[in-house]
Amino acid sequence: MNWLNQIKWDEHGLVPAIAQEASTGDVLMFAWMNREALQKTAELKRAVYFSRSRKKLWFKGEESGHVQTVHDIRIDCDSDVVLLKVTQLGHEPGIACHTGRHSCFFQSLQGEDWVPADPVLKDPETIYK
Repeated sequence: MNWLNQIKWDEHGLVPAIAQEASTGDVLMFAWMNREALQKTAELKRAVYFSRSRKKLWFKGEESGHVQTVHDIRIDCDSDVVLLKVTQLGHEPGIACHTGRHSCFFQSLQGEDWVPADPVLKDPETIYK
């Protein structure tokens, strides 16, 4: 797996990963990947991340059903950030955020306050039972 050796893993064996919607270019979320997560993502063509809080692999959508099908895996010029081009499944429009929104990047700076700029598409209470 020479391609995995070309990644610049941090001191914890992790690399930042950005999920971008392939069809729209929307940045959906940011997460972390370890070597196994990136390898499984490439094999399965499904986003697999590493949960730092749970200290385990996290198959995106394993609880919510909001799976990310991976079309392309890229790294940046320094080989220390991964970009996944994905299709967000499980709801129309796709929900990537645990808050029930399309994107995790839904807060906009308005003056000195962070204000939700995107609507909740589905109540998180109905997603995570």
